[in-house]
Amino acid sequence: MTVEVTDANFEELVLKSDKPVLVDFWAEWCGPCRMVAPVVKELAEDYGDKAVITKMDVDANPETSVKFGIRNIPTILFFKNGEVVDKQVGAVPKTSLATKLDALL
Repeated sequence: MTVEVTDANFEELVLKSDKPVLVDFWAEWCGPCRMVAPVVKELAEDYGDKAVITKMDVDANPETSVKFGIRNIPTILFFKNGEVVDKQVGAVPKTSLATKLDALL
């Protein structure tokens, strides 16, 4: 299951996580974001307790989006030990995201 993160809980759920974290920055009106959503959901099921798979609505959470320079969506950031270690902008196949996650495990 994907975890909804917000400006309020981002530090606790993402930056302080002891597991790798994928954050999908998206918006309701974004077509490519809707294409990526099922892939992100599948990754959450596949990685279960090995990684934290999250989604953040950029319209509802502008503070975090600005902090990490999110200008295009979907943007997926990969965090490990509280640091951004990889990034993917735009819709890509599941295998591309899985490869990036695997590298962090």
